[in-house]
Amino acid sequence: MPSGVEPPLPSASGGDEQPAPRQITVATTADPARARRAARALARAVDLDQEATECVALATTELATNLLRYARRGVISLASVTGDLGTGVQVVSQDEGPGIANVSRALEDGYSTGGGLGNGLPGVRRLMDTFELSSGPQGTRIETCKWPTRR
Repeated sequence: MPSGVEPPLPSASGGDEQPAPRQITVATTADPARARRAARALARAVDLDQEATECVALATTELATNLLRYARRGVISLASVTGDLGTGVQVVSQDEGPGIANVSRALEDGYSTGGGLGNGLPGVRRLMDTFELSSGPQGTRIETCKWPTRR
């Protein structure tokens, strides 16, 4: 098992009805790719369609990259979640960095404090079905979910 990745936990019932949650520590440049692969695998395991799966993978990559760029390290947590729309994927990004000075500006297209294009957080918000962000001097937490596409 690669460092920084917790092994899957068995389900409470002992069955395999839902994939186990995963936590990926993001501290090196290789970690966003590991988080993306884990997110894609989870999305496939809960039977999201290809478009939704790639939305989860891309959003996870962006969140993990932001952990490195702005906080230097953090954790991506991945879990299957069940709601009115079926089983989806929850992606949570958590760090203990300096926080986001101006959250509303950080969610605007084209705004960046890190020299990028400024499409990261606004893009994550568009890719995922839910998006909640809290930030302060103790760090930043971003919680997102992607639900199955209605067919």
